[in-house]
Amino acid sequence: MSKKATIYDIAKELKITAATVSRALNNNPKISEKTRELVQATATKLNYKQNKLALALKSGKSKNIGVVVPYINRIFFSSVIRGIEDELYPKGYHVIIAQTHDNKEKELKILQNLLNEQVDGILISSSYSNNEKHKLDYLVKKNTPFIFFDRKLNFPNISSVTLNDYQGGYDATKHLIEQGCMRIAHFLVDQELELYKNRFKGYKDALEKSGLPFLPEYVVTLKSDIEAGREAAKTIMKLPLPPDAIFSSTDYGLLGAVQYLNELSVKIPDDFCVVGFSNAPFTQFLETSISSVDQSPVEMGKTAAKVFLEQIENEQTVKICKNVVLPAKLIVRKSSGKIN
Repeated sequence: MSKKATIYDIAKELKITAATVSRALNNNPKISEKTRELVQATATKLNYKQNKLALALKSGKSKNIGVVVPYINRIFFSSVIRGIEDELYPKGYHVIIAQTHDNKEKELKILQNLLNEQVDGILISSSYSNNEKHKLDYLVKKNTPFIFFDRKLNFPNISSVTLNDYQGGYDATKHLIEQGCMRIAHFLVDQELELYKNRFKGYKDALEKSGLPFLPEYVVTLKSDIEAGREAAKTIMKLPLPPDAIFSSTDYGLLGAVQYLNELSVKIPDDFCVVGFSNAPFTQFLETSISSVDQSPVEMGKTAAKVFLEQIENEQTVKICKNVVLPAKLIVRKSSGKIN
């Protein structure tokens, strides 16, 4: 195995000091652009590799950021990651992505591993509920900054970036009422997670404000997938008085419901209106496009990254904590367009 090139080899090749080489490789402003380019070219020629661990030990920064999501293959989370990368890569950060599959024990191990790897921060959409957050307490209290996004846990002095899920749920339900719908069902994904609780509360409050009764039999808890949506639709359509609309906290569950309603020859939106949540790309490309609440995932990712950068820049002076709430925007399409 050939010997690895060092900064001393580069210095010898260029007849300059090792200190100058080190400064050039680390973009020290005291080094001229010409010297920097020459050092970089020589480093490439000699196949020199910087020792990232040594740099991290010296600076106290690894330039690695952990991003933890339930599912990488969900468009929402992949879009959030894109927003995070757009902000952090230009600043020299490398993003380490991990997915939990909504498995709490796996999430715990992932967080422990990231902290052991000396990441500079962790941006996370957690699988835990606020009732279970004590299990993460000792990790969050370490010096490494945590930023929660989308799925937030309420820790003191921990920043978060979320959507106004309550407003999204309220606006979606109010819109259906304005279309003349009187019996609105709700697909609820997880009663433990705060964001789904808030969407449900928005749904209930919109019914109450409009003078419509809240009927528990119209609320179905389901997984966020197509097959679960089909089964949920079967359940509500077998009721003695079936609903005439669905507000779903998940676009994927709603897609399964729409498929089942089509099989029953239920006409959407003439006989039945539907509104989802997330504004997944498929919602606009169906023959009857689906109304949905947009979550602004790229903006959420960018904002979470900016909050992290502010926290890093201010950590030596003032401990900052930000709880940013992004506005929810209802995108109205054919699936809820009874009234023009």
